[in-house]
Amino acid sequence: MGGARCAGQNECDSDDDDDDDDDDDTEKTELMGALIHAYGRAVLSQLHGKMLLLSVLPFLLSVALWAGLLYLGLQALIDAVQAQFVQHDAFRASSSLLTSLGLGMFKTVVVPLIAMLLLLPLMILTALIFIGVAAMPVIVRHVGRRHYRQLEQKRGGSVLGSVGTALAAFAVFALAWLATLQLYVFPPAALVAQVLLWGWLTCRVMSYDALAAYASVDERVELRRRHRWPLLAIGVVSGAAGAIPGALWLGGTVLSVVFFPFLAAASIWLYVLIFIFTGLWFEYYCLAALARLRAESEADADASAFLTQTDI
Repeated sequence: MGGARCAGQNECDSDDDDDDDDDDDTEKTELMGALIHAYGRAVLSQLHGKMLLLSVLPFLLSVALWAGLLYLGLQALIDAVQAQFVQHDAFRASSSLLTSLGLGMFKTVVVPLIAMLLLLPLMILTALIFIGVAAMPVIVRHVGRRHYRQLEQKRGGSVLGSVGTALAAFAVFALAWLATLQLYVFPPAALVAQVLLWGWLTCRVMSYDALAAYASVDERVELRRRHRWPLLAIGVVSGAAGAIPGALWLGGTVLSVVFFPFLAAASIWLYVLIFIFTGLWFEYYCLAALARLRAESEADADASAFLTQTDI
């Protein structure tokens, strides 16, 4: 009898494990479906006239800021980098390394290239802040009014919170960016590092902005915990797209000083478009997740009330 009970218990444990695996698979499938559904909605919204026009203001602000900064400080930055190369005899080492990698044509532009690499994170930060301040409120209203009119706005975030989140995330991003600059001797590794860093930064900033108006602080924390991997996936996919304007930015340095201002402006515009699409994707995903979370909370509250009445 004892053996039979043991065998029965083992079968029960096995059934429980199978049920847990099925639940995990179902949850993963639901998350993937929600991710793809939000992506489709973001694509359609990106083509909306309002969203296309929305890129104009952040683009003009970014171009105006960077035109002034490059005019006033670019030559000083290049001179500072060149002074460091001369002081540490880095021209010989960089020329030898580039020649061994078959990239000897870049020897003459290595100094301005490094200067642009140092400026690239700052360009990303300004685009993020301008999108967060000027574009995300419009994106939130656009998505909320069209698809989530019944969702209560609990306003657990603020503009200052958005800027603070962006600055804090950027501080970590910038340190990691500087630490990975040496990977540019092997471009594929540098590309992977850039995509991952971009993905993390975008996830941190955009998930806050997407939930700032609608979620409470507790809801935002819970949603970020539950959906950290899908949110990071959105950021990484956007990070892969973000490699394109980064290549244009650096390509302007390599090709010609004459083309650089135009390619820099084009890269800023692409960054803005990518951030707007990413904002839409985050907004659709986060508001759908928030609606499900509140539905679960209401169902749990109703069940608790029913059990309480039954006990009475």
